[in-house]
Amino acid sequence: MSRILVFMLMISTYALASGGSAEGAGTDIVQRTVNFVLFAGLVWYLVAEPVKNYFVSRSQAIADELKKVQDKLNETIALKKEALAKISDAEKYADGLAISLKKENKIISDSIITQCEGELETLSKQHAVMKEFEQRKMVRNVVKDVLNQVLAQSSDDFDIEAMANVILKKVA
Repeated sequence: MSRILVFMLMISTYALASGGSAEGAGTDIVQRTVNFVLFAGLVWYLVAEPVKNYFVSRSQAIADELKKVQDKLNETIALKKEALAKISDAEKYADGLAISLKKENKIISDSIITQCEGELETLSKQHAVMKEFEQRKMVRNVVKDVLNQVLAQSSDDFDIEAMANVILKKVA
């Protein structure tokens, strides 16, 4: 039905259109106005719906795009909060790890110091034992040398004073 109405309006536009030169200037204003109204109506009828649909779809596309951007923004904000939370957790973990490492370092250094003190004590005991051993060895050597000298000397000039002098010379 609407197609028939549009067809009638198009035919009436041609039928009511004036030649312009037959009658005089200014008398065909009604026909021109009717022609313009019919043409505007026809254009409105043919173009209005697609133009409305275009602008509605364009508005919807812009709204969808804005919603996507808003969703991405919200997602980015959530990811930022999550990253900040992870950074905070990592800092707490690092602080705990640093404290734990300091404690372990203290324990290890204390055990090393204790071990070193034990080794120093052992070394000093060994040194004392070695010193005593060397002193005994030296005394044996001195006694052996004195006895060899005494035996090497003749028995007629050997007296207690000579023997004391020999021992004193070796000891000094």
